[in-house]
Amino acid sequence: MFRNPSPDEIRALLREVKTIAVLGLSDNPARPSYHVAQALQGFGYRIVPVRPAQTAVLGEQAYARLADVPMLPDLVDVFRAPEHVSGIVDECIAKGVRRLWLQESVVDEAAAEKARAAGITVVMDRCIYKEYVALLK
Repeated sequence: MFRNPSPDEIRALLREVKTIAVLGLSDNPARPSYHVAQALQGFGYRIVPVRPAQTAVLGEQAYARLADVPMLPDLVDVFRAPEHVSGIVDECIAKGVRRLWLQESVVDEAAAEKARAAGITVVMDRCIYKEYVALLK
């Protein structure tokens, strides 16, 4: 059964991370992904939007797919439906991503275990903004 890292491990992860690829980041200010990414920018993280049909979000160039991002992000934060997680894990493994965050209600235990088996730290069904505020503020 999947278990998230401990609060101390999540705190350390949030301190180590500098760049966050946000999969499913909308340019619509009414969407949760927009608010969370904007807050993360305010906390000092560099956001890399990943969403087809977007050219830029929150002042950052957007990419259609994770494979198109020219650098290796420190963390991939997922705002996509659970049925997409397995494919996202495959993309993360192919790119060499070391940390994967699945936002609240984004749950796929089999995919999370596959990511872990590939050496990826996984946080699932948690809001990165709420965790940051709870653990680092």
